[in-house]
Amino acid sequence: MKIVVTGGAGFIGSHLIRRLANEYPDYQVINLDKLTYAGNLANLKDVDQLPNYQFVRLDIVNLKEISHFFEIEQPDAVIHLAAESHVDRSIEDPLAFINTNLVGTANLLLSAKNTWKSKMEGKLFFHISTDEVFGSLELGKNTFFTENTSYDPKSPYSASKAGSDHLVRAFHHTYGLPIVISNCSNNYGPYQFPEKLIPLFINNILHQKSLPVYGAGINVRDWLYVEDHASAIDTIFHKGNRGTTYAIGGNNEWKNIDLIRLLCQLMDDKLGREKGSSEELISFVTDRAGHDLRYAIDSGKIMTELNWKPSLDFEEGLSKTIDWYLDNKEWLEEVTSGAYMEYYNKYYKDRG
Repeated sequence: MKIVVTGGAGFIGSHLIRRLANEYPDYQVINLDKLTYAGNLANLKDVDQLPNYQFVRLDIVNLKEISHFFEIEQPDAVIHLAAESHVDRSIEDPLAFINTNLVGTANLLLSAKNTWKSKMEGKLFFHISTDEVFGSLELGKNTFFTENTSYDPKSPYSASKAGSDHLVRAFHHTYGLPIVISNCSNNYGPYQFPEKLIPLFINNILHQKSLPVYGAGINVRDWLYVEDHASAIDTIFHKGNRGTTYAIGGNNEWKNIDLIRLLCQLMDDKLGREKGSSEELISFVTDRAGHDLRYAIDSGKIMTELNWKPSLDFEEGLSKTIDWYLDNKEWLEEVTSGAYMEYYNKYYKDRG
């Protein structure tokens, strides 16, 4: 089987490629990535030399190039992770999110449809989405997002992802394209670009910089360890019912301020600093525009139908995540300084 993973040099994509390339040596895994600021080939140093792994640099917004790629490679499946994903950036530059998340997804769908039109059997377009498409839940209520929750996106990011979800379903119903969609909660873990809350605050605590908390820090998120997410994608890819959706959550709801205080406590302990010193770095800033109050996923469907469940609770996963960043300070420094972008040139130089 030949599988294309879009956005494979990113956070979730690199973990998924590592899993697929190692667990399924008979699969050919192609990493298709534009290498924006969030794409880092250094995330995949450990699979560079595997015979079943290949990297191709392409922009999914370029229909001509994507169509040519599909025509030449004739992939059996697409696992689509490539996306602009940072909410703050979507507020500043919504058009970039519309282009990548909507136009890019449409280009991939068209290319897959045209390539597979004579034989859809055994093919799959797996679209990875987010729980943010569902909007916001009330604080303190025993309510959850499910596969049947109505869409109610509140940011340019979530609206662009909602639109891409609808496009994928439309190609399934109109053209018979074999698809599956997953909507996951907030991911965390190794190799995450330090603009997201957990790696950003780990880096800030390490360098004793301010920890800016939106509003009063009462917003709640459901946290999923990235390797558990990769495991869920693997499970859905091989066992999931085509034409359906699966919601993937970590069953780990935390208020932002409680998460940050726990992070501070763990960092003080691991760095040998005085207890409570990192909490002094916390500062409360003006809340994000359109900030959703609470996300929480009911993972009952994937747990019941496919026998998947997360392996780590949040405190264990957070401790493991901190240890990785502290053990990989060079990676963190290269990313924050921008030096990681040179790895692409070295990648090709090493291959002649």
